[in-house]
Amino acid sequence: MDTRISVDLQSYKYPDGTVALSDIRLAVKRGEFTGILGSNGSGKTTLLKVMDGLIKGYQGEVLLDGDNVLRLHPRDIYRKVGLVFQNPDDQLFASNVFEDTAFGPRNMGCAEAEVRSRVEQALASVDMAEFAAKGIHNLSYGQKKRVCIAGLLAMGHEILLMDEPTAGLDPMGEYRMMELLTRLNKEQGVTIVMATHSVDLVPIFLHQLHILSRGRLVRGGTPEEVFTAPDELANVKLRLPHIAELIYKLKHDEGLPFARIPLTIGEARREIVEAMGK
Repeated sequence: MDTRISVDLQSYKYPDGTVALSDIRLAVKRGEFTGILGSNGSGKTTLLKVMDGLIKGYQGEVLLDGDNVLRLHPRDIYRKVGLVFQNPDDQLFASNVFEDTAFGPRNMGCAEAEVRSRVEQALASVDMAEFAAKGIHNLSYGQKKRVCIAGLLAMGHEILLMDEPTAGLDPMGEYRMMELLTRLNKEQGVTIVMATHSVDLVPIFLHQLHILSRGRLVRGGTPEEVFTAPDELANVKLRLPHIAELIYKLKHDEGLPFARIPLTIGEARREIVEAMGK
């Protein structure tokens, strides 16, 4: 797997001098579904904007397919990478779904026939094809988020940077959003970097996970590798997934013979059945 985005960031300061990010080193490989997990104010959105080339003036280097993003024309960045904001109302502006999704391809100079083809494919990819003529203001919050994603897919983006994609959604909406992103990742090969503070969704869907606290990466690896230190997570205002926290307490407080700490309900079921047989 080749690396699509490589970040080696010594520091980035806000205009008032506050250090926003420091000592950030991570690599996002082609086809990965990567998470940046952190509490509010940890620097997740800032890091995504650095990856997208929206923030400059940092000390360090960010590479996109081996090229320094500071030396790339914005057009060359945005043909590959797209950022989906946490609030879709900050991103959508056209009168209806089709026109908003078509904005990017038209600005890329695509012929109208190609624009229509791109829009139709993108809307189908996010299950919004039947809403093409619907006004943006008539969409639900979750539907608006899907249209934001469609707009980037229509431009041919191979890498999506998602800022809290499940924020503001009900539990079923959260799960459906994660299912959509997983489908785009697995079926279309879209590389995804997702900023989130939702620890319960992470183990089910993500390949790699990086924990960000006060602008620093404090832990990284697979979800199984990251969620092994509950005390360390508590220090950065995070916790184990609920099911893992339950099994951890049963093992350490009640002495039940669990071999490992599961991260999902399916894994927990297997551990419980095995423990009951001992």
